[in-house]
Amino acid sequence: MNGPIVYGFLRLPKKAAARQTALTGALAEYCRGHELVLGGIFIERGSATSVPSAAFTGLLDVLDLPDVYGVVLPAASHLGPRSIAVERQREIAGSGVRLMLVRDSKTTRRTPPRSRHHHPRSAPALDAET
Repeated sequence: MNGPIVYGFLRLPKKAAARQTALTGALAEYCRGHELVLGGIFIERGSATSVPSAAFTGLLDVLDLPDVYGVVLPAASHLGPRSIAVERQREIAGSGVRLMLVRDSKTTRRTPPRSRHHHPRSAPALDAET
């Protein structure tokens, strides 16, 4: 498959095999639907208390490779608590790639019954504003 290359990032509890499988599938489906090539997924285990974790450092390293288009996350919360997420968004933006969310916090709110046909994974790629 040809298309822009993206890398995923997940922040998960230490024991979350089922959730990891589901979220990995959601990232892969999102990429297929948007004609993106998922180059790999970096997984941070446990709760990060600072910006530089091994998984996030690895993600930043691959963003320096040629032809990398962006980072895809299930939701912004995967960057960590707000204090960490803000710095991580700044670092991703500084690499010159796009930050795409499978679902944005605005689209996860309950919608009225007349909007039942909306499917969160069909939302277009969202760029992070920094």
